[in-house]
Amino acid sequence: MGKRAFLAAAVAAVLILGTLGVAYAGHENVLLFTQLRGRNEVPTDPAETRKNVGDPNGTGVAYVFGIDGDPTTLCYVLTVDRIQPATAAHIHEGVEGTNGPVVVNLAAPADGNAADCLTEGEEGKFVGDQTVAEILANPSAYYVNVHNAEFPSGAIRGQLAPER
Repeated sequence: MGKRAFLAAAVAAVLILGTLGVAYAGHENVLLFTQLRGRNEVPTDPAETRKNVGDPNGTGVAYVFGIDGDPTTLCYVLTVDRIQPATAAHIHEGVEGTNGPVVVNLAAPADGNAADCLTEGEEGKFVGDQTVAEILANPSAYYVNVHNAEFPSGAIRGQLAPER
């Protein structure tokens, strides 16, 4: 599937999921969104400046959402553009402007796209003690980060927030 077709399908799926939450009473989970940008990266070394971190041309979007009736499953759609091939992607714990530990391993969008649903307890997916419920309840305490060979500490990053 081409990049544009994948993006169109992913956006359509997210929009449908978002409208289901409005259309049906009892929808329990919020749809989280972030725009990924190189300028959002935070230096890992205090001697670095923001000019030296993150891909200045890199962009992307991430949607993260839970599944009603399954409080232990977290799904995501991740699309990146104008970066070297991704080698890793994660959800980290950390408020805006800070770095934090990896809490969820995501598939690296090596061709620019990645999507999956992950379940707590699934080997190698949830790294920390955080639960799906904690991430969905306090999204601003978490960010999505995509890494590549050129920017191993992070090429693009975005803070999670409820979709508006």
